[in-house]
Amino acid sequence: MSIFDQTNKRRCTNSVKWDAMENVYGLKDASDILPMWIADMDFSAPAAVSKALQEHAEKTVFGYSFVSGEAIQSIVDWQFIRHGWHIENQSILFCNGVVAALANSITALTNPGDKVLISTPVYPPFFNITKSNAREIVSCPLVEKDGTFVYDFEAFEQALAQNVKAYILCNPHNPGGYVWDEATLKEIVRLCAKYDVVIISDEIHSDLMLDGSKHTPLAKIAGDEMDRIITCMAPTKTFNLAGIQVAYMIVTDKKKRMLLEAVNMASGQGSLNTFASVALQAAYTEGSPWLEEMLTYISNNMDYVIAELEQLPGIHITKPQGTYLLWIDYRELGLDEKEIMKRLLEDGKLALEPGTKYGEEGRGFLRMNIACSFDTVKDSVQRFKQALQA
Repeated sequence: MSIFDQTNKRRCTNSVKWDAMENVYGLKDASDILPMWIADMDFSAPAAVSKALQEHAEKTVFGYSFVSGEAIQSIVDWQFIRHGWHIENQSILFCNGVVAALANSITALTNPGDKVLISTPVYPPFFNITKSNAREIVSCPLVEKDGTFVYDFEAFEQALAQNVKAYILCNPHNPGGYVWDEATLKEIVRLCAKYDVVIISDEIHSDLMLDGSKHTPLAKIAGDEMDRIITCMAPTKTFNLAGIQVAYMIVTDKKKRMLLEAVNMASGQGSLNTFASVALQAAYTEGSPWLEEMLTYISNNMDYVIAELEQLPGIHITKPQGTYLLWIDYRELGLDEKEIMKRLLEDGKLALEPGTKYGEEGRGFLRMNIACSFDTVKDSVQRFKQALQA
């Protein structure tokens, strides 16, 4: 029996995924709803992380602390071993989450009223953070091709030419799970350089590569344009540590680091709490075996869900190259989003995410998180089928 076969009881633990569905979906009672929506896992974190946190907790004194050199080195080593990317210790800046890193990057490197480009459908905070910081969104939709999305670089260049100051890249792509190839990434860099656009690259899913896929850090292949890139990463998606709140930016340009540090100082941010640093170091130094087993488990879960749901007329799913998220195409069902969500919640007792949460280009799709035990996955498939048979 795999450690990932264990079904952890998460209700009544202040879990957003399990205990906040009433607010998120407007329900009076969600106690019988199976949550397969927000992107955290139901798996226990690696034992090495729990052990390190427990040992740290036993120290009993939790005064001011800084991120150790060993923790910083664990990031450098992880990026080299995992992605073949050489980074310098001094290029690393810390933040309590990738969303915060995106916000600080926008604040530091653009001005109010500036235009920020995004490629939809995409992770919702790209919209929310940009708007909240009084920047103008320019949206350039990705184009469907053979069950995936690709860039329309002619449209992309036209968008950049609208005096755009920053582009937020999702690499790998959320919600689609696409792992952008090197040619695509190099063209993004070339065009952004042509129009002098800063690139903020959200690479939080970079370690969740399936079936031999390989992540390419944008800055790794950017050559002379490396300094225009802010890379945002974290161990949180990789090792199910979202509640620990730990992330970092890799910023090769000293001037941009100084601007980001000034924003961090102005907002009282820029460091990690003492437990976050411990969790990061333990995950990166001892978590690889756990991760490899988890990725195989996730891939098998996906294969099962796809095989089962594609038996339903009108359902199509392309297996992602990365992430633990499925992007389910239900457009041939002829149901609008309100109706299918109603059926899922009321008849199937299943909570998935509606595609329009990721932009209008997501209409006709659902996002499903399958980072859970196989028993839970089987339950979700039966609930999905029940919803469509109602």
